[in-house]
Amino acid sequence: MHTFQPIPVDMLDMNPFTKIGKEWALLTAGNKQESNTMTISWGGVGVLWGKNVVYVFVRDSRYTKELIDAGDFFSLTFVSDQYHDALNYCGSHSGRNEDKIANAGLSVDYRHGIPYIDEGNLVLVCEKMSATRITDDSFLDSEIADKWYKDGDMHTMYVGQIIDVLAR
Repeated sequence: MHTFQPIPVDMLDMNPFTKIGKEWALLTAGNKQESNTMTISWGGVGVLWGKNVVYVFVRDSRYTKELIDAGDFFSLTFVSDQYHDALNYCGSHSGRNEDKIANAGLSVDYRHGIPYIDEGNLVLVCEKMSATRITDDSFLDSEIADKWYKDGDMHTMYVGQIIDVLAR
């Protein structure tokens, strides 16, 4: 496997509707002592507050949320189709009580001390800029709460500045 090479963010050539919405990504947070990853299929990339950013959504119940809240950085790793089972595993198991990354057949590496999944082909390393809790009263469409939040397990939207892009 080729090693990762940093590339300029303006050289990033990806369709976020495909990459995030259909192929999914692994959101990883923590540090060298403790890290965890989770599968995401909601989020995006763009420009906000004069910065190149990603925005991702993490439910209150997720262990990864505790690690994002405790630190200043996170990463998004995009993997090839051969890791579809690992994506499913990371989306349906908690890292609170197991080494979810290893059990999914994945491994962690670090850039500037920030964890990412080494099996990826594209990594966005991000510095957290904001955390906004999504609440029932923010929905203008009443069907959103009924469809996505019946159990009350709400999301926080994290916006992170892309500080590094790694590609194979």
